[in-house]
Amino acid sequence: MTINKHILLGVSGGIAAYKSAELVRLLRKQGAEVRVVMTQSAMQFISPLTFQSLSGNPVHSELLDADAENAMGHISLARWADLLIIAPATANLIAKLSHGLADDLLSTLYLAATCPVYVAPAMNQAMWNKAVTQENIEKIRRHSVRVIGPEQGDQACGETGFGRMSEPTGICSFLAQALEDQTPAAAPCLHGLKVLISAGPTREPLDPVRYITNRSSGKMGYALAKAALNAGAEVTLVSGPVALAAPANIEVVNVETAAQMHEAVMSRAPDHAIYIGAAAVADYSPAIMQPEKIKKQDEQTTIILQKTKDILAEVARLDKRPFTVGFAAETHNLEAYARDKLARKKLDMIAANWVGRELGGFDSEQNALHVFWENGGETLEMTDKTRLAEQLISLIAGRINTPLNKKGE
Repeated sequence: MTINKHILLGVSGGIAAYKSAELVRLLRKQGAEVRVVMTQSAMQFISPLTFQSLSGNPVHSELLDADAENAMGHISLARWADLLIIAPATANLIAKLSHGLADDLLSTLYLAATCPVYVAPAMNQAMWNKAVTQENIEKIRRHSVRVIGPEQGDQACGETGFGRMSEPTGICSFLAQALEDQTPAAAPCLHGLKVLISAGPTREPLDPVRYITNRSSGKMGYALAKAALNAGAEVTLVSGPVALAAPANIEVVNVETAAQMHEAVMSRAPDHAIYIGAAAVADYSPAIMQPEKIKKQDEQTTIILQKTKDILAEVARLDKRPFTVGFAAETHNLEAYARDKLARKKLDMIAANWVGRELGGFDSEQNALHVFWENGGETLEMTDKTRLAEQLISLIAGRINTPLNKKGE
């Protein structure tokens, strides 16, 4: 896969800056013309001469360049770029982007750029997990910035966790795929179809202050809603309690319990062409909700649980049923359990993913899916959930438009 584009690489001040040199080499190997912008902090970690040698172009670091026409080099650079990738993107740089600050060349370029923007975060695991950092990440996502990584592993500080910058080969592949998908032919067509999606966890109350829930963040379901909207669908999103902003131009129905999600989905499903059950609905709820806070007394206690209603199976049994897509999160025997669920619940398609492993799944910005349907299937490799949602929507569009699945045939 080639990248015959103008790529502007921003390098901010982190130890992962050494990886960016390899990224320049790989991008040029795939046909890209690369220009590099460095912050003052980045130049403390790696020499501008390294990037000049690898890119074949002068390195830019000054906001006001006296040698540029009208001393406005940042404008000409922003207009030159087909794509801006910032790697590494430090916590400080991401905070600047999220708040619209422009106090150096790189942050000013971000504001001036009209091309797609990507960031590859790199920072200590504690910094990455800080609530304010995650809020900043969510802000730039809402401004259409695509986030690549970070990955989990050993860090320069000696700690281990999420925060390692993605490897240059992975970033290069991600950019190549993203550029290929910008062509109109790659966009799936759901024009005129109504799509119902459920997302997030449910909360099953034990007493006025406690509840049973799970680790679902809702990120996959929200990404699917946006992807379906971009594919031309009219989208309704039934959402459990999540810390995500409501997507624009999408009807959002907020619920909390499994019973509320059941009612919201079942009352709307017959009027929709597609239902995607991405929510992690509780399988059981407390048989009795205590009216007062349960006091800590005995060493052990017993809570009686009762099964919740199976939303997926009930949607699939409707007389006027939509094309029904389920999800399965598995710790082992993924394909066997997923195909069993597909057949037992009479689904049209199921998307299964591993959980309990180092990368992907709950809470992560990335995931991979194994998608199955009767007599077929496809694997969607590890990528960010925005891209993964686009791929899954494309698969659904392809299946729903086959003769056997077209309504009335």
